[in-house]
Amino acid sequence: MKNKKQDEERKMAYDSLPPGVKENLTEEEKQLFLYAEQWPDSLFEKLEEFIVKE
Repeated sequence: MKNKKQDEERKMAYDSLPPGVKENLTEEEKQLFLYAEQWPDSLFEKLEEFIVKE
């Protein structure tokens, strides 16, 4: 289970996305971005230029 700090970090990451990217996310994708343990491939594809691989 995620903790409050993780939720805050995801909210900050979402807020930092360019407006055009956020507008292209569906409400379901927004909820997945903020709360899902694992993202679907479609969300990774929409956000691929913002994902930093470790």
